[in-house]
Amino acid sequence: ALVLVLLAATPAKPARPRVLLETACGPIVIELHPEDAPLTVANFTKLVKQGFYDSLTFHRVAPGFVIQGGDPNSRNENPFDDGQGGPGYTVPAEIKAKHVKGAVAMARKSDPVNPERASSGSQFYIALNDLTQLDGAYTVFGQVVSGWAAIDSIVGFANRTDIARQGNNWNPGTLAMIKHARLLPALVTPAGAKSSTHGTKPDSTNATA
Repeated sequence: ALVLVLLAATPAKPARPRVLLETACGPIVIELHPEDAPLTVANFTKLVKQGFYDSLTFHRVAPGFVIQGGDPNSRNENPFDDGQGGPGYTVPAEIKAKHVKGAVAMARKSDPVNPERASSGSQFYIALNDLTQLDGAYTVFGQVVSGWAAIDSIVGFANRTDIARQGNNWNPGTLAMIKHARLLPALVTPAGAKSSTHGTKPDSTNATA
């Protein structure tokens, strides 16, 4: 007798949302990981749908470390209050995933004033390298899956002498604008598959809610 063996298909992981950041330097695509940070992903996608990030900038460029954006203060003409604004609320900490190159995480206020390590309501950063020193301290909620040419261009603004600078942080202003952010169709990742991935802490005075 013939015995038919039915091989069950490997179940797929839940679909992961993706966000396209259309920047002045080119497109950046971020894959969001709700399995790591569901509250953070829900908040980020809500703000994207509302157009919150449109016309904001990457106000902080720290070469070899991070680029940071998402502060509504970056719309005004004062580059030195960037990093201090937000939507008026924080998001509970969901500290789990690691800071590999391209990790997308939420900025936050420093531990002395924020012992719960709650995340900024809108400010986020992109890790330019593996940043193991940040693991266990900040909420990572996504990963850059394309757009390194745009990121490298933004980092390159640190070579200019005609932009605002505070310490080792450069602020390119509208040169690094996020013109528009929008959701892309989610991708279903097969179980067992991984998405492509690629010093100091994020300045707590420039990572407020």
